[in-house]
Amino acid sequence: MTELLKISLPDGSVREMEQGSTPADVAAAIGPGLAKAAIAARVDGELRDINRPFDGDAELALVTSRDEEDALELARHDYAHVLAEAVQALWPGTQITFGPATDDGFYYDVKAPESRDPFSMDDLPAIEEKMREIIRADKPLTREVWSRQQLIDKWEAEGEVFKAEWARELPEGEELTVYRSGEDWLDMCRGPHLASTGKLDPDAFKLMRVAGAYWRGDQKNAQLTRIYGTGWLNKKQLNAHLMRLEEAAKRDHRKLGREMDLFHLQEEAHGSVFWHPNGYKIWRELEAYMRRKMDAAGYQEIKTPQLMDVRQWEQSGHWGKYAENMFAVPDIVPDVDAEEGAAAPKVAADADWMAIKPMNCPAHVLVFKQGITSYRDLPIRLGEMGCCHRNEPHGALHGLMRVRQFTQDDAHIFCTEAQVVEEVRKFCALADEVYSDFGFDYHVKLALRPEKRFGSEADWDKAEQELRDAVAEAGMANEDYGWEELPGEGAFYAPKLEWHLTDAIGRTWQVGTIQGDRVLPDRLDATYVGEDGDKHRPVMLHRAIFGSYERFIGILIEHFAGRLPVWLAPVQAVVAPIVSDCDPYAREVAAKLEAAGIRVDTDLRNEKINYKVREHSLAKVPHLFVVGKREAEEGTVAVRTLGEQHQRVMPLDEAIAMLVDAATPPDLRGK
Repeated sequence: MTELLKISLPDGSVREMEQGSTPADVAAAIGPGLAKAAIAARVDGELRDINRPFDGDAELALVTSRDEEDALELARHDYAHVLAEAVQALWPGTQITFGPATDDGFYYDVKAPESRDPFSMDDLPAIEEKMREIIRADKPLTREVWSRQQLIDKWEAEGEVFKAEWARELPEGEELTVYRSGEDWLDMCRGPHLASTGKLDPDAFKLMRVAGAYWRGDQKNAQLTRIYGTGWLNKKQLNAHLMRLEEAAKRDHRKLGREMDLFHLQEEAHGSVFWHPNGYKIWRELEAYMRRKMDAAGYQEIKTPQLMDVRQWEQSGHWGKYAENMFAVPDIVPDVDAEEGAAAPKVAADADWMAIKPMNCPAHVLVFKQGITSYRDLPIRLGEMGCCHRNEPHGALHGLMRVRQFTQDDAHIFCTEAQVVEEVRKFCALADEVYSDFGFDYHVKLALRPEKRFGSEADWDKAEQELRDAVAEAGMANEDYGWEELPGEGAFYAPKLEWHLTDAIGRTWQVGTIQGDRVLPDRLDATYVGEDGDKHRPVMLHRAIFGSYERFIGILIEHFAGRLPVWLAPVQAVVAPIVSDCDPYAREVAAKLEAAGIRVDTDLRNEKINYKVREHSLAKVPHLFVVGKREAEEGTVAVRTLGEQHQRVMPLDEAIAMLVDAATPPDLRGK
């Protein structure tokens, strides 16, 4: 008699099933409703196909569309395969490479046949229609196990040179999985997949765009076309996503930056920002705000060099781990043989190499090391509005969000082992104050040790637990703060707490961080004299709240759709006369606003008032003070507030008081 399998279910019950049974069989045994709803399974924690037989006794959790994270990953993976099948059906000879799921959809890299041009946006409607045809055909998606040589033979016979190359690099003798769609089309893939293409909603996806890509991400290799799509479980989710994209386009900080005359970027300075007067006013307000917060929290501000000897970066470990992202600068000497006026510097034979700093930490250690530090001096909190440079690839640059030159609200806390938890707890409280002042909700996550790292396991154990303890003491290690641990995502020298902000349209941005580091003080020989008279290593806490000013300003612009809080607005009020006879009163109003500390402009152009109102609304000016003959006679102003339909006529002194209150930074209210 064949021994039965024991399948343990989440409710604690155990089902006995015959050998060769699948999760689908278990679902059917429980009831027809679950059999219809189950789309996949977690077998001993591993996500698997619903029709894949059990290997033996197992713990089973059936996956339905209510398990949205798993369901979306499966659906998007399937959409990618359907996309590749559709392209090959429409254009035989197309070569396929890889097509993963992404955070909001999927893509597939393909190479068009020699007989036609690379794929373009014009091809997307036909591909979409073919995909819907494949989905409606409800083709079974069947898992098969092949040998490496079988795969090589298949791909070579069909002219799939990219797949053949990949298959040849797979381990000898290893059995590999492929998934067949219907009778003919297949792709090599680990899976899992849904049971059939018909499990997808044909109206819940949309192809979005095409872009160039290189085979295996190397520009030396063949150029491919990457076709991007977004995929969801139903049409309602798709429509909601498309509406979010539309809203995000309206909020795009690059578009608003032009409209509000805040900044610009140009090729002469790839990845660096040209701040205009209006944009730099926002920067200065943020910088002043952060200085007040750091001063109140006991930080001492310092300024460190942009260039340091490469040997310093070798000692810190950054050169070995990060050199490709750093800009190196040699000592140069003038070429005395060059023609007059020619730019002909040359590198000296014995030149020392310098590196432009990509982060501030090693320089802060050097400041800490000046003189003798006692345990009585600790903690020492050194802060810097530090300008850094990182050699980001051109293709990765994105407005203010991804730049090469940036300034951090950076600080490093040097403390004893006993002080770590309390210092991190204080930072958690400070970060909460800042994000609350800007109206952000946030989640806190702990990024744990990566595979490649410096330091002992004991130090990593201690550092990770200290961060857990600090978050718990701050009252944030719970669902209200989205507490989560992220294995493998820490820095090479330290675990870190991360603050993920949620903006007005539901996007998340990772900004603040604090890291507990024992590696860098050791590598750079930082010490303090302990109570016992011996030298000890301090713990170094790396921390930032804004992250970078550039990116944080970009986030703020998009979060507020350009309608920044009054205290941050570059121009807080514009005074606009209805007729030129009122120009003197408009100047008087503006002078009083300026005397009260308001950033104010006057609009004395010979234009209709409706034109002025529309123009300043587009520029996102929070308040427009309209003045006519009556206002001049009565000492009043008609206040138009951005976003409000109706204006209010107010005595001038009352209007100024209202604006002064609105323009007061949140940390100074009530002081």
